[in-house]
Amino acid sequence: MAKTTGQRKLRTSYPSDITREEFEVIRYTLETAKKATHPREIDIYDIYCAVRYRLREGCRWRSLPHDFPKWQICYYHYNVWRSAAQGEESILDRVLRELVESERAINGRQAQTTMIIVDSKSVKNTDTAEVKGFDAGKKSIGREAACSC
Repeated sequence: MAKTTGQRKLRTSYPSDITREEFEVIRYTLETAKKATHPREIDIYDIYCAVRYRLREGCRWRSLPHDFPKWQICYYHYNVWRSAAQGEESILDRVLRELVESERAINGRQAQTTMIIVDSKSVKNTDTAEVKGFDAGKKSIGREAACSC
């Protein structure tokens, strides 16, 4: 159950939540996604955590726990954050990139990855295909075994 402390309502913590320190990295990006015409009454951190909860758990919007903001508000913000202009990055993609880059910087690594690992099974060997054939000689072994009976 949520507890009330002064003006701010404390809610239950979920595994999908990020820390407030991590959220400060992306706060500006989320707040400027849409022009604010009046002061916010709901903490955008709670909205972002509700979106993360819904994406992680795969539940319906109406099934969000009641200690999150109303599902309609979370759904509205999700639609704003996931929409992107043609050829541009969505707000959610940008936020994910910012979080990854900040975590890499904390760990003393470059912001962008410099190496990629490719699975060797995905590369076909065509050098021996002409010599052995497509089935690598498996069919001819079966025929020889069948004829020697």
